[in-house]
Amino acid sequence: MDAVEELIESDVPISSACRSLGVSRATFYRDRRPPAKQAEIACEPHEPKPARPSHRALSEQERSEVLSVLHSEEFVDTSPGQVYATLLEREIYLCSPRTMYRILDAEGESGERRDQRTHPSYDPPSLRATGPNQVWTWDITRLKGPTKWTFFQLYVILDIFSRYVVGWMIAEREDADLAKMLIETSCERQDITPDRLTLHADRGASMTSKTLAQLLSDLGIHKSHSRPRVSNDNAYSESQFKTLKYDSKFPGSFESIEDAREHLGAFFERYNHQHKHSGLAMFSPAAVHYGKVEELLYRRQAALDAAYARTPERFAKPPVARAPAGVVSLGPQLAELIELAAESRTVASPKTTQEAM
Repeated sequence: MDAVEELIESDVPISSACRSLGVSRATFYRDRRPPAKQAEIACEPHEPKPARPSHRALSEQERSEVLSVLHSEEFVDTSPGQVYATLLEREIYLCSPRTMYRILDAEGESGERRDQRTHPSYDPPSLRATGPNQVWTWDITRLKGPTKWTFFQLYVILDIFSRYVVGWMIAEREDADLAKMLIETSCERQDITPDRLTLHADRGASMTSKTLAQLLSDLGIHKSHSRPRVSNDNAYSESQFKTLKYDSKFPGSFESIEDAREHLGAFFERYNHQHKHSGLAMFSPAAVHYGKVEELLYRRQAALDAAYARTPERFAKPPVARAPAGVVSLGPQLAELIELAAESRTVASPKTTQEAM
């Protein structure tokens, strides 16, 4: 600003001086303003000027007339564009469609004016299991066949507490009668008694068929279904299918249904008895399903105690073998279920610790 002042003192016009030095004239004038005046201007409240009504604006009486027409029985569910066109054909002009929208918006009625379809609200499935054969979940997935557009249908029934596959079947089609046969056979194999088991599935045609519903009623099995259009209400089955299809030995497609049965038989045998499941504290599904966890937990804790006795400096604290959760839920994790699950992850029993010492 001093350079601008020097040019002005040399009889150079202010505009030319500011332009030559690249300074805005407004900035120059603001800088020359006395500090007291700058502070006074900064503290002055800036009240917005009241908006002046447009000379085109409707009067209150005209707005009321437009609103009464829009609320009439004839036009109550009609868009402003439709109302506008209909009134013009009757040689009536009230206002533009945009003005109708503004009037409706002022009344809080700017949304869809027609009746809309409402979907019922479904509660998410909320099931819990504290032991095997209390809650099963089942689903069907497609496996690629030998040629393009050919598939085999894999039916799998899974116990959510142990992740044990209690029954599976592969067929060339999805059919409610086949599902009925698989479920009935699996219940006989696991010795399921009435009012003991809940079977969860999504809303596929086979899952919601009358044939299957009658079977479940006859066997005394409670049924549960996922919410419509919700893909993660059957998470245990979906996760198990991912384990199957991401397995290193999964071929991607099968030459024949016999080839698929041979591969899946070996996979489910390995999955049930050898696979260390991350959701089961790295125990196998069979160990949890058939009550062998306590014995295996004793061995794990003994090994950890022996390692701690040899080299305690390698551990921040005495290691503890982790047990599977005592409560497994399908659906929202309620606070009480989280507490029960936390309590179930107990250390090895005092007897185990004493014997290891």
